[in-house]
Amino acid sequence: MLKRLTLRDFAVVAASELEFGAGMTVISGETGAGKSLLVDALGFLSGLRADAGMVRHGADRAELHAEFDTTDAPGARAWLAAEEFDDGEACTLRRTLRADGGSRAWINGRPATLAQLSELAGQLVEIHGQHEHQALLEKASQLALLDAFGGHEAALAAVQATAAGWTALLRERDALSKTGDVSERIDWLGHQLAELGREELGGDAIAALVAAHRRQAHASGLVTACEDALAGLAGDDGPSLTRRLQQLRGGLSRERAHEPRLDEVDAMLDAAAIQLDEASLLLQRVRDDLDVDPAQFEALDARLARLHELARKHRVTPEELAARRDAFDAELETLRDAGSRLQALDGEIAAAATAWRQAADALGAARAASAARLSAATTALISELGMGGGRFEVALEPVPGGRPDPQGGERVEFLVSANAGQPPRPLRRVASGGELSRISLAIEVAALGSDAVPTMVFDEVDSGIGGAIAEIVGQKLRALGASRQVLCVTHLPQVAAQGHAHYRVSKADLDGMTHSAVERLGARQREEELARMLGGVEVTREARAAAKRLLANH
Repeated sequence: MLKRLTLRDFAVVAASELEFGAGMTVISGETGAGKSLLVDALGFLSGLRADAGMVRHGADRAELHAEFDTTDAPGARAWLAAEEFDDGEACTLRRTLRADGGSRAWINGRPATLAQLSELAGQLVEIHGQHEHQALLEKASQLALLDAFGGHEAALAAVQATAAGWTALLRERDALSKTGDVSERIDWLGHQLAELGREELGGDAIAALVAAHRRQAHASGLVTACEDALAGLAGDDGPSLTRRLQQLRGGLSRERAHEPRLDEVDAMLDAAAIQLDEASLLLQRVRDDLDVDPAQFEALDARLARLHELARKHRVTPEELAARRDAFDAELETLRDAGSRLQALDGEIAAAATAWRQAADALGAARAASAARLSAATTALISELGMGGGRFEVALEPVPGGRPDPQGGERVEFLVSANAGQPPRPLRRVASGGELSRISLAIEVAALGSDAVPTMVFDEVDSGIGGAIAEIVGQKLRALGASRQVLCVTHLPQVAAQGHAHYRVSKADLDGMTHSAVERLGARQREEELARMLGGVEVTREARAAAKRLLANH
């Protein structure tokens, strides 16, 4: 719901701020005062192309700002979250129009493109009466409104699911078909797997091979180092380290009674002697395991060289060869099954198409029934709205080709005959703005509660009518305001009297320039405005009495 609209240096408006509530709000004013500027402002905030002519004379830029509460707009909230513009339940749209023709836009204070502005605004506000603003002129919107009117959500979901399944199967078949003759690829993969299978490619196996190769490569040096260490520990060139430690302990033991801390030194030397014994035993085992074997080294070297050659061939590290082997194996299995899978896919695709057709037929039947109901209800309403003999039809057009379509097997076209005897034409070709507004109003009232857009704006919806018809138009707008926020620019008192709130747009000449001002009317002011609308330039006592009667009836 639109909560606040702020204009600055927009056309003849220097500065204005309007607050809106639920229900029906009417906007009136003298001809040329700028009543439709509020509609124009919402249009620019909905993504219309910038117009430098809308910048007030003498100003550098016009600024437009709208604040919405998205509590009643789940589609807008979902869009904001998906585009990362979300900021709680509030939503602000801001746009500047520069005098040089440029413009900028923001959503919740963050820069946005006009396309984004248009997408979001389409979830928040719908403007009736101007062709370029009219969402109901688009076939996609017409189809969505019919489905919402008929409650076709479940049937449409079934159609979308079956169409998605069919598409996925078709893509799989196309991908397999593009591979062509795979026999050469199968042979190549088999050769690669056989070559890789002759080697141990596990991470532990490769690490062990590298360690064994390094040990064998340095075997001579290792043997010498071990023998030298053993000789030193055994005391080949003098007393052994173990015997030397024992001598040290014996010398200290004679003095331990005089210094208790020597007990700790003795314990350390004893532990060192034990460590030396264990080191000697381990050195001996290492030495015994070492064998300078040129043949074994060559075998290890050859194995390591093969691994590096395979790694270079497949452009991976030796440690990644196992993963490459597994990938080849998986591809080979897929290719071997490709022929049988292709045959199976043909049957699955045919079954998916049949399932879609059944779902689409069910949806089509539901749409046909809903189209008949919406056509009858709207035809009755446009007759009430002063278009006697007019006819509204919801035409279902089959989608050519018969391919599973996520939107079903048909499209919708709203057709209108404004006068008796005339053939119905597409709604988008209705020339009269007033007729288009009234037809749009009739559709919205007939489909009351089906349109997800929370704010509806009707610009001069009562153009070309008066009297009893104007009263009916006002009643329909007020009825629509029970479930949607309705903003209506009007020049008819019968319509204005039925609004829940009333704004008046007035103009004045200041310093040789025309300025428009917008004010919300209280009860007394509203009565005066209705009297002006009834009586013209000179407001008579009779006009005031008539205005009072109009207000008393609502």
